[in-house]
Amino acid sequence: MILTPTMTGIASPDPLQHAFKVKSAPHAGRSGSRPVFLKSEQWQQWWQQPSQATERALYIHIPFCRKRCTFCNFFENGTNPQRINRYMQRLTEQLKIAADTPLVQSQPFNTVYVGGGTPTDISSDEVKLLGEAISRFPLIENAEVTLEGRLNGFDDDKWHNATANGFNRFSFGVQSFDTQVRQAAGRFDDKDFLLNRLNQLSQHPSASIVIDLIFGLPGQTLDIWQQDLQAVIDSGVHGVDLYQLIGLSGTRIDHAREKGKILGTALSEYQADSQARANMYASGANHFESQNWQRLSSCHWRRDSRERSVYNSLAKSGIEILPFGAGAGGSIHGHGCMNARDLKQWHLAHDEASTALETASVQAVQAPSFPVQVPVQVPGMLMSPNPSASLDAIFKRGLDGGRLELNLLSSDMTQHLIPLFSAWQTNGLATLHKNSLALTLAGRFWNVNMQTGLFEYLAENPIAATQETTSQSLAS
Repeated sequence: MILTPTMTGIASPDPLQHAFKVKSAPHAGRSGSRPVFLKSEQWQQWWQQPSQATERALYIHIPFCRKRCTFCNFFENGTNPQRINRYMQRLTEQLKIAADTPLVQSQPFNTVYVGGGTPTDISSDEVKLLGEAISRFPLIENAEVTLEGRLNGFDDDKWHNATANGFNRFSFGVQSFDTQVRQAAGRFDDKDFLLNRLNQLSQHPSASIVIDLIFGLPGQTLDIWQQDLQAVIDSGVHGVDLYQLIGLSGTRIDHAREKGKILGTALSEYQADSQARANMYASGANHFESQNWQRLSSCHWRRDSRERSVYNSLAKSGIEILPFGAGAGGSIHGHGCMNARDLKQWHLAHDEASTALETASVQAVQAPSFPVQVPVQVPGMLMSPNPSASLDAIFKRGLDGGRLELNLLSSDMTQHLIPLFSAWQTNGLATLHKNSLALTLAGRFWNVNMQTGLFEYLAENPIAATQETTSQSLAS
């Protein structure tokens, strides 16, 4: 049995700070799929086939931002009203086409997420247009429909059009309430504006207001972080995500670090290291739980039951997610898919499809078999179904939530993983019970590393090979 420190962590008097060296990725995963090419005829057929999924989501990507934040490495397109309008007209047209296909109509959708980019940069009329397009999809009763964005520029007109057209959850990237830390990170508004606006929006009788905070930003001292945590309580919001700043390449923070600089504030150039970020996570978890906020995952807490976090929870369960827009990712008929980010190529695909449709319409006069219209097949990556997708989803959702229910695994798989689980327990990352594995506070902080370690463990110790070795030993 192969066990390495990247799988198990290391023994330490303080596992919260030292179980692993650093968190280096936002998500965990393992290979098991391969790129595939789908011909246009097959793409047509896909949209005519009913879905076999029992739970589904719709993801819509709005790839525009007015400003690139210092921690962001996926800035795509600058905000421009004309560019956005052209994009939104085509995007909503594709949504309407998709909504009438057998694939979409065959099963209801549990949740919709509009992400970016900064989706709230679209105009008020475009918010309404998007909401109307989404309403054509078969949604379950009280489906969660999230609009992501920032408070700056999200005026009352946009807010009213959003709530009147089906959006019932709003996720705002606050990152920090401290005015100087925010400005150093490339954010727009000051603390007072944020608190006032969030309090206003949170008074809505049914909409859920959620914000993101990042810990580890340049200039964000431990005292400032404590003030950020209290500001969440004071703002009246219904939920919060706490995200650790990680060293992604290509960010302005990364470029400054390569030059030996820190993009701090006029008052502080402090930037928390991995150990300090661990303490910031712990103080955040303790702060909200001491205020009786419920932890829904390792990074998400809610004030009350209005906040459900349906999309985030189901996305980690490997459900079908139909993606729309340049840069959108999801899955169709078990195939993972990621639309290319290049906006020019996205528009070119639509131009070519329009030309082909016009030609086909003329030919259809003599051709009764003219195909039913389906969404445009845009450039991107398509992957074969992952044979371990269901199992991987159990691991991801369980570890992200802080508790892995062992009765969801086969008895053979549970026994196969006992050496790893025992090592986690020894290293202060988890407690192994009869029917579950419960992560400690340290384990929840390091849960992405643990997921990565688990997938590494399964790759190095295939369960079939282990069973064969055990059988041979018993036979001898």
